[in-house]
Amino acid sequence: MSEADSQLPTVHVAVGVIENDNGEIFIAQRLPEQHQGGKWEFPGGKVEPGESVQQALARELKEECNIEVEDCAPLTVVEHQYQDKRVLLDVWWVLKYRGEAKQLEGQQWLWVDIAQLDAFQFPDANQPIVERLVDTLNSY
Repeated sequence: MSEADSQLPTVHVAVGVIENDNGEIFIAQRLPEQHQGGKWEFPGGKVEPGESVQQALARELKEECNIEVEDCAPLTVVEHQYQDKRVLLDVWWVLKYRGEAKQLEGQQWLWVDIAQLDAFQFPDANQPIVERLVDTLNSY
């Protein structure tokens, strides 16, 4: 990493892996004008100052997906360097939630079988999450 890269801001993001009763995972397509626009992602958003990761996850999933997180557990942490910024993804399994998941921010969304996740184009920072989920499926 160059000195210029180390000067880039790090964006801390709470990410939720939401699984339904059929074992499918909720994903949404980023809007074209967003960073990595058009690619698919797991829902979540920036952790605000003074907010815990769990609080950010609950807030973001309520705002984006219409669900209230009742229980979650850490899945993985991903650090990734893009050309223009660094991201720290705090990824959590959403183990229990209330409400019917749907996308509230105008994005396309799908419930996808874990085995089919690699058919979708995700931002580079999300690849380790996809790999972790597929590995989890293969370990059963």
